[in-house]
Amino acid sequence: MRITGGKYVRRQIACPKGIIRPAMDRMRESLFAILGDLTGCSFLDLFSGSGIMAVEAAGRGANPVTVVEKDPVKKKVLYQNLSIIEETRFIRMMSVDRFLATDSGCYDVVYLDPPFPLAGKEQTLLKLAESRLLRTGSRVIIHFPQEDRLSEQIGRLHLYDERKYGRSRVFFYRCEDENEEKQ
Repeated sequence: MRITGGKYVRRQIACPKGIIRPAMDRMRESLFAILGDLTGCSFLDLFSGSGIMAVEAAGRGANPVTVVEKDPVKKKVLYQNLSIIEETRFIRMMSVDRFLATDSGCYDVVYLDPPFPLAGKEQTLLKLAESRLLRTGSRVIIHFPQEDRLSEQIGRLHLYDERKYGRSRVFFYRCEDENEEKQ
């Protein structure tokens, strides 16, 4: 797999063994074009797999980047792939649910790419919205199969963009303060 943009463009990263569905080049390019410059933004990659999204984000200015992956088979390749970046990186080998319940960080951009057959994607987004990991203005992006349905508002998360790529969709949410008046 190759990095599509930023300072690590055209660098190759490994694909770990096991079940993995890395984000398509076209989708990654589009997603990061929508996000724009990430300089100074913290980036969280949930259900990380190969770590390619964190490497893409770091190459576009995100610092620090944090990846969360529970599959121990992917650990070696994940560490290898993230070793190419200069930015501060944190690798958490645990379930996303455990991470959401225990982490005390706060993130500007959160990307989720859960396994397509995984049930409960909206519940995971709600746990994220209710956690202390987001601040007003944080952006949350989720990649999921076209046939799944997700709400336009999930807790403090409000949908602001949607894209389709083949048989998958990407929703872009923004975290809003529950006390803010809607204008």
